[in-house]
Amino acid sequence: MDNTLSHILKHKIIAIIRGADPQNVVPIAEALYAGGIRCLEITLNSPNALELISELSTVWQNKLYIGAGTVLDAASANAAINAGARFIISPIVDLPTIRATKERGAISIPGAYTATEIVHAFSIGGDIIKVFPASVGPAYFKDLRGPLPHIPLMPTGGVHLDNIVAFQKAGVVAFGIGTALVDTKDRITDAYLQLLTEKANQFVRALQDPNQ
Repeated sequence: MDNTLSHILKHKIIAIIRGADPQNVVPIAEALYAGGIRCLEITLNSPNALELISELSTVWQNKLYIGAGTVLDAASANAAINAGARFIISPIVDLPTIRATKERGAISIPGAYTATEIVHAFSIGGDIIKVFPASVGPAYFKDLRGPLPHIPLMPTGGVHLDNIVAFQKAGVVAFGIGTALVDTKDRITDAYLQLLTEKANQFVRALQDPNQ
């Protein structure tokens, strides 16, 4: 578990794949890895999600860490972990889901929004708290960090190249990035995959050079 948490905190970006055609997920993962992404979330409301988590976890092992997203209950968390998910991400705070995740030795990233929800999520075992939606902007996270500096926050939904550095400066520890990085509605061509690698690299480099 500690290894997975340190991996997330080191690489910071969790790329989110939601609703992709299953046959496109492997090339998307390869393109993201080539661009420097080292954590990947497959949402459970995607086609063949558990099979994809299993396949990707087996192929990538310790190079690209695979997790499950949109996990709403303990049974789904257990199924995802059985398939190989190292971290479990939820849009909500659900104690049985967090408890099941922790009992299995996986990293729990529940979703919350208000200060009360965030403190509650952390107090019952959340390792990192996903704050969704993050479209409210970096200032909200700076405000939260005032009274809650001990709680690791991960903005999700609204993080893009133009504001990721501002979020970083606000004190967050990781980022969930979906359509700003991977738009599964786009046609998957060699040109798209090359652009995806370049975009992934832009996100990674932005965090390495917070002055740009």
